[in-house]
Amino acid sequence: MLDPSSSEEESDELLDEERRDALLAAGGGSSPRSLPPPPRDPRGREGGAGRAASPSPSVLSEGREEQERLQREEREKRLRLQLYVFIARCIAHPFNAKQPTDMARRQQKLNKQQLQTLKERFQAFLNGETQIVADEAFCNAVRSYYELDNADEQAAQIRRELDGRLQLAEQMARERKFPKFITREMENMYIEELRSSVNLLMANLESLPVSKGGPEFKLQKLKRSQNSAFLDIGDENEVQLSKSDVVLSFTLEIVIMEVQGLKSVAPNRIVYCTMEVEGGEKLQTDQAEASRPQWGTQGDFTTTHPRPVVKVKLFTESTGVLALEDKELGRVVLYPTSNSSKSPDLHKMIVPKNSQDSDLKIKLAVRMDKPPHMKHCGYLYALGQKVWKRWKKRYFVLVQVSQYTFAMCSYREKKSEPQELMQLEGYTVDYTAPHTGLQGGRMFFNAVKEGDTVIFASDDEQDRILWVQAMYRATGQSYKPVPASQAQKMNPKGGDVSADISPLYTDRGQKHGMEEFISANPCKFDHAFLFQLLQRQTLDHRLNDSYSCLGWFSPGQVFVLDEYCARYGVRGCHRHLCYLNELIEHSENGSVIDPTLLHYSFAFCASHVHGNRPDGIGTVSVEEKERFEEIKDRLSSLLENQISHFRYCFPFGRPEGALKATLSLLERVLMKDIATPIPAEEVKKVVRKCLEKAALINYTRLTEYAKIEATAEKDSEAMNQATPARKLEEVLHLAELCIEVLQQNEEHHSEGREAFAWWPELLAEHAEKFLSLYSVDMDSALEAQPQDSWDSFPLFQLLNNSLRNDTFLCNGKFHKHLQEIFVPMVIRYIDLMESSIAQSIHRGLEQESWQPVKSITNSLPNVALPKVPSLPLNLPQMPSFTTPTWMTSMYESTNGSATSEDLFWKLDALQMFVFDLHWPEPEFAHHLEQRLKLMATDMIEACVKRTRIAFEVKLQKTNKSTDLRIPSSLCTMFNVLVDAKKQTAKLCILEGGQEFASQWQQYHSKIDDLVEETVKEIISLLVSKVVSVLEGVLSKLSRYDEGTFFSSLVSFTVKAAAKYVDVPKPGMDLADTYIMFVRQNQDILREKVNEEMYIEKLFDQWYSGSMKVICMWLADRLDLQLHIYQLKTLIKIVKKTYRDFRLQGVMEGTLNSKTYDTVHSRLTVEEATVSVTDAGGLQGITMKDSDEEEG
Repeated sequence: MLDPSSSEEESDELLDEERRDALLAAGGGSSPRSLPPPPRDPRGREGGAGRAASPSPSVLSEGREEQERLQREEREKRLRLQLYVFIARCIAHPFNAKQPTDMARRQQKLNKQQLQTLKERFQAFLNGETQIVADEAFCNAVRSYYELDNADEQAAQIRRELDGRLQLAEQMARERKFPKFITREMENMYIEELRSSVNLLMANLESLPVSKGGPEFKLQKLKRSQNSAFLDIGDENEVQLSKSDVVLSFTLEIVIMEVQGLKSVAPNRIVYCTMEVEGGEKLQTDQAEASRPQWGTQGDFTTTHPRPVVKVKLFTESTGVLALEDKELGRVVLYPTSNSSKSPDLHKMIVPKNSQDSDLKIKLAVRMDKPPHMKHCGYLYALGQKVWKRWKKRYFVLVQVSQYTFAMCSYREKKSEPQELMQLEGYTVDYTAPHTGLQGGRMFFNAVKEGDTVIFASDDEQDRILWVQAMYRATGQSYKPVPASQAQKMNPKGGDVSADISPLYTDRGQKHGMEEFISANPCKFDHAFLFQLLQRQTLDHRLNDSYSCLGWFSPGQVFVLDEYCARYGVRGCHRHLCYLNELIEHSENGSVIDPTLLHYSFAFCASHVHGNRPDGIGTVSVEEKERFEEIKDRLSSLLENQISHFRYCFPFGRPEGALKATLSLLERVLMKDIATPIPAEEVKKVVRKCLEKAALINYTRLTEYAKIEATAEKDSEAMNQATPARKLEEVLHLAELCIEVLQQNEEHHSEGREAFAWWPELLAEHAEKFLSLYSVDMDSALEAQPQDSWDSFPLFQLLNNSLRNDTFLCNGKFHKHLQEIFVPMVIRYIDLMESSIAQSIHRGLEQESWQPVKSITNSLPNVALPKVPSLPLNLPQMPSFTTPTWMTSMYESTNGSATSEDLFWKLDALQMFVFDLHWPEPEFAHHLEQRLKLMATDMIEACVKRTRIAFEVKLQKTNKSTDLRIPSSLCTMFNVLVDAKKQTAKLCILEGGQEFASQWQQYHSKIDDLVEETVKEIISLLVSKVVSVLEGVLSKLSRYDEGTFFSSLVSFTVKAAAKYVDVPKPGMDLADTYIMFVRQNQDILREKVNEEMYIEKLFDQWYSGSMKVICMWLADRLDLQLHIYQLKTLIKIVKKTYRDFRLQGVMEGTLNSKTYDTVHSRLTVEEATVSVTDAGGLQGITMKDSDEEEG
């Protein structure tokens, strides 16, 4: 706030600043580029550097520069204030623009109560009732803003503006001064367009209600011509009003407060009042005692009389029996008008004759409202040539019938229709000097029209000023009347200012410097330039919002801009050209602009320039066409630049649909005219060029982000000295970023395919160009890698996994280049792995201990594996055997040797590694698969043959007695073959077509047959070994054969000794030893051999071989009787063998074979024979109960 002692100049500066802020707020912006800078004077401030070279600068020149600067600032300030006035009028009284449908949703609207509260706060501030400290300049600015909301003045201003535009068009047609059009035929068309636009505005104004917020009062029969001809304001026959057209409606409120001086009735008597408007109904108050005649009752009436008669009567209740009505104590008759006082007043009542209440008074208030269409009323003297032909005082009412029709009406009492009326259209009102020949009235003014003059007079100057102002607004005249006293004030040489004029009625606009701008003729301004300034500041303000508007104006801003264009005749093409220019400029400076806005404005301008009349305007000026071509070139460059920077102009596809709209707009811009579509190939060619630039831009920024390419020389040297591993790591990181960029392009920027079928193809070409730039860095890093280094395989996997799933990039230029680089590496890697695996088989089997893997890992935790080529990701280099994770799952199901497990793991890992490469070229991928399958077949075949040989050698070294226990090494060899059988199905089967599969099947069946035959052979060898143990047992029993020397010697010795001592008989040790041998070896095989099917085959052959050996042994002794010891041993062996193998799962068909039946029959016969000759010799061992024996 300013200090109270501040000078008047300081107050004026603050006022200027306030006006500037108000203008910027109305205009919607505060950008420093609001006004175009004037041409710079080479001697101005900008040339200060050059002037410094002068040893003695001119003081006069500096003063002139300062003066020019002040003048420039003054011009800018005046232009802003003038624009502020025009904008304020558009806001105060809009009549063209349509209210946006979504304005209520976006912006909160002000209801009537809030508006009234706001006005009351303004008024309280202006009346000094608030505690807000402010200087005079601020109060004047607030008062000016508050008084803008004057609907009558605004409507009158609009009528004056439209009339001025018509006169300007007429002058232009008369003087033939037209803007430069592309054809001369458009000059006459331009005049017609001006007339049509003004007629349309007049029709819009005419269609508005007479007063906002009040009941509509429109002349039903009044029609205004809307043809292209000029409106003849002076034609009286065009509009004719009748007295019934200007009937008014008033609302009266009568409030009776109290009665004073009532003495004629007793204090306890009942009194009441009645009220009525003559010609209407009668109302009554409540009853009250005569001692306290107070009511406060309000009565509401409606009348059509501008000068109604109000009657109020006081009654008391009659006590007489024969009284028919109450007694009247007094009455009062009032003649209120709309200008009458509305506060309660005491009125002397007329009392009956001989009444004691000579000083009876009643306090009441009569409030008569002013209808919205009654603009002014009061008593005037009048004298005219056609109406009011006698000079006398009459009650006049200025009635607005429609926006263009006003009537001056005179009324009598109790009449609803005017006695006489005069239509004000075509009249000019002005102050006049007193007429000496007329008696009555002091202050004169008149209304003049060609052929008619009406003289009016009022009793005081204030009333005259109010009447002239009201009639000035009604006539729509361009000349503004000025009282003689104010004219003298404006011209001090003419005399002193009259002191009789009340400050309340002085023109406040003149008081604080706004009169010049308010009274300025809008037709004399370049509204095209002013609108350009307004729209620019509005857009600047809009784009500075805290949220992104993308260049869209708010509904309120669009409303004001539409109103300004329609009211002041701003051409639509000029509006959109300016808008395009601003949007392009903001977009070039980095603001995000919705391409839909650009498309709409460009389409509008293109349609206009090519004669399609988007807004009904058919004339095209040379300036519009030239500016359109300039804007078209700028817009084309902007769109191409945005497409080249599509990742940064439309990040993550935002705004949604912006890229698609940009492509559509580019297609529209490239069109030669609006009717001929541009070939798709031309658009495609332009977009392809943009995307080629985009590839370089995107990769350059990506490498800067990844810090691959150093800009400084020092960084370049450090880059050149980087280790191969570091280079590979950086190019791998860059590959991840490139893949992410391509995925983002596909995810967020593929919307163009909805509008253009060729967009995916061009996006694929952009990706190829992008990847070709990456391939330079990739090739450089790969060339720096040492020979036989496999660390680059993850790079291939990363890139290939991304490219092979892309329809357009799979087997594209970069993809094929990538394959060409890695084909030799893959082949070399497989060659080295094949050699390594073959060597590991040879050396491993030579040194193999054939101990299960569990035993090795438990006892030898540090056995080194043969070195293999490093396999990134899938085959890590393992310097020591420390239970790798790949073998953990095998521990639970296998006891293979270290060599076999290593072989199977390497073969599987190698195939999985090649499979994970997902080689995109089918023929080479099939070649790799076939080669790996063949290699696996050869390796497994070699392993199986070497295992077969080792098994046979190991088995031969075992003994043939019952002490034989199958070594774990033999079980391991057995498991190796079992695992080979399983791995063959996994590692040696090739997936392919039917023809190839049939050919491969023949080769694959060889390895299957080899494994199967080898398994059969080792089962046969093992069975032969364990059966040979049984043959040894039977050979021991052969010594007891009947008729042999050993048998006779044993029998004689036993019998001779039995006469003297108790000789023990041979025991069952031999049978028990053999049974223990069978059972333990069965448990070993069951525990250490994993394949159940092969175990069953082994047990079947073992059982069958055992029964066959026993049967043959008995057959050789068919003619001999078995020794009691032989019989007992065989019975136990046979029955235990039968029982044990049955428990091991041997089938009944095998157990009860013919061989077994033969053995069983023979032993049963021998048992029967012994039971006859020597019943106690078997000691309870019998074929019958052998199944129930235990142990």
